[in-house]
Amino acid sequence: MTTSYREAGVDTAAGDLAVELMKSAVQRTHGPEVLGGVGGFAGLFDASFLKDYRRPLLATSTDGVGTKVAIAQALDKHDTIGQDLVGMVVDDIVVVGARPLFMTDYIACGRVVPTRIAGIVAGIARACAETGTALVGGETAEHPGLLGVDDYDVAGAAVGVVEADDQLGPHRVADGDVVIAIASSGIHSNGFSLVRHILAGRRIGYLDESADFGGVVGEILLEPTRLYTAPLLGLLADETVGAGIHALSHVTGGGIAANLARVLPVGSWAELDRASWSPSTVFRVLAELGDITLESTEGTWNLGIGMIAVVAPEVAETAVARLDDAGFPAWVAGVVTIGDRELEGFEQGAKGVNGGAVRLTGRYAD
Repeated sequence: MTTSYREAGVDTAAGDLAVELMKSAVQRTHGPEVLGGVGGFAGLFDASFLKDYRRPLLATSTDGVGTKVAIAQALDKHDTIGQDLVGMVVDDIVVVGARPLFMTDYIACGRVVPTRIAGIVAGIARACAETGTALVGGETAEHPGLLGVDDYDVAGAAVGVVEADDQLGPHRVADGDVVIAIASSGIHSNGFSLVRHILAGRRIGYLDESADFGGVVGEILLEPTRLYTAPLLGLLADETVGAGIHALSHVTGGGIAANLARVLPVGSWAELDRASWSPSTVFRVLAELGDITLESTEGTWNLGIGMIAVVAPEVAETAVARLDDAGFPAWVAGVVTIGDRELEGFEQGAKGVNGGAVRLTGRYAD
């Protein structure tokens, strides 16, 4: 008996075709710093410009998009999940004030469907271009027997750079700093296990049309993660407001309070006023379907805030206006105080970081 790799479930020809289909999208993210094109064993990026830095710090981040991929697979719609991946990875890099340089991706699948893989990578490439990030390499791995034929998962990693003196973080936060909330585009890429559990309990399918959601359920849920890198880097480069940006927080797993607490100094606290914003329809409908309160989901979903900026009070108004003008709705949600107080009910640090303390107060606006 003769057994081939293809008979074992791995189709290398399909993999080669997928690379050909994605090549032009990937190349559009390349500037003169990228060497060697597509298909090498390793991506090459010319870092000669780092010689102009006094003390360059490299920033790196890696992530995936979680179980949101299950919805993309159910709808057979794969052109948005790549933006989710870039948002989850690159917007973590800008949190420390770094400019993203390059990114690589990894797609594991049960079977390579060239057009599907190319669609995923095209979404990654579009988002990389929007954030000024070169997509310099990646890997597509076929795992027959481990993943179903139409199953896949995606992950990525990126590298950026920031001048040491310009690094953002708790060390720059001062008493009286203003907390600016920047709107999310929807659920982004966290908390989808809860989303899927709620819908399954109500026997609601992703292809169902829903007046409450305002369209096909799965399409509403696939709204891609908003990309904050470009407008935030623009603010940091602005002579009027840049020096007044002290810390940023990407609201991902853990929710608003926990992620803000990570970038505040020990001994500080902030209360964010829920009345300063109204969580969008998708959150309200899901909470109602799950017979839960919005407040009970604050450690799971972003509830309408995708990124937070902690800024000096004198630049807060200008920063909000600049973000609004760039198409990123923003508002003042609270103030940072450094000093002793009773911290019952506060989130204090998160994910191994012993940071500040944050809690949400009041009731959400209608």
